[in-house]
Amino acid sequence: MRVVVGITGASGVVYGVTLLRALKQYGTETHLLLSRQAEILIGVETSHSAADVRALASYAYAEDEFNAPVASGSFLHQGMVIAPCSMKTLAGIASGYAENLIQRAADVTIKERRRLILLPRESPFSAIHLENMLKLARLGVVIAPPVPAFYSHPKTIADLVDFSVGRLLDLLDLENGLVKRWGD
Repeated sequence: MRVVVGITGASGVVYGVTLLRALKQYGTETHLLLSRQAEILIGVETSHSAADVRALASYAYAEDEFNAPVASGSFLHQGMVIAPCSMKTLAGIASGYAENLIQRAADVTIKERRRLILLPRESPFSAIHLENMLKLARLGVVIAPPVPAFYSHPKTIADLVDFSVGRLLDLLDLENGLVKRWGD
């Protein structure tokens, strides 16, 4: 399995880092796209460096590396996840404005009718944010904000992050133990 992972400059880079760790554990080939702002936030919000996060991926690209394989529709993959997804990135994707490699790869994913999953990180959402999400959802993009469930009785922040990442893995059809299933 091959998955493209974008990490943008919205707060919550831990979601992308945790997703990369989980995909690595499953032996999934990952192609990481980091925005410049994400590189800064990794150092601010986690105990990792951008280099540490790149090392979790099979391949990693800079946001201006438009000659990367993921910029082409001929690059086959089973899905792309942007976690977290900033509203700037979401707006760029919704308008077809591929300003950087993350937006270009998402644009290609949509045009090739492959699975695109966005984990938007903003609160509250404005009407503009909601309209952009609706526009993308109508194109088949999965909008999956990190909304925790409390039936699993989370004890730590990591438990809350794992739940959201587990749901992302579910959307990629990867069975995982990160989500406590209802009724379990």
